[in-house]
Amino acid sequence: MKKVIETSNAPKAIGPYSQAVEVGDTLYISGQIPLDPETMKVAYGGIKEQTVQVLKNIGAILEAAGYSYKDVVKSTCLLANMEDFKDMNEVYGQFYTENQPARAAFAVKELPLNVLIEIETIAVK
Repeated sequence: MKKVIETSNAPKAIGPYSQAVEVGDTLYISGQIPLDPETMKVAYGGIKEQTVQVLKNIGAILEAAGYSYKDVVKSTCLLANMEDFKDMNEVYGQFYTENQPARAAFAVKELPLNVLIEIETIAVK
């Protein structure tokens, strides 16, 4: 059975999609960009600040669905510039300190609202 997850502690969807969908014991979190959920404005700063905001948004969705970062099994990181990989990776490692999930990282031509990063996530209980 499909269950849509929504929380006001993460940015509302800016298109025809859900923040997350749970099917069985698996949570699929839509790509999160660095929007502050209170203002719906892009987090101020560079890749480090934007990565922190994205991971906070992911954390809020995980919590709303009854999951934690420890339940994350796969992340896909989309970067506007691959030169930001090292700094993104440094911040990412602060959120996933043990039993890190599988991950892919890609440079893409452009991201919504000209942000520097977007991360989609899959978690399993």
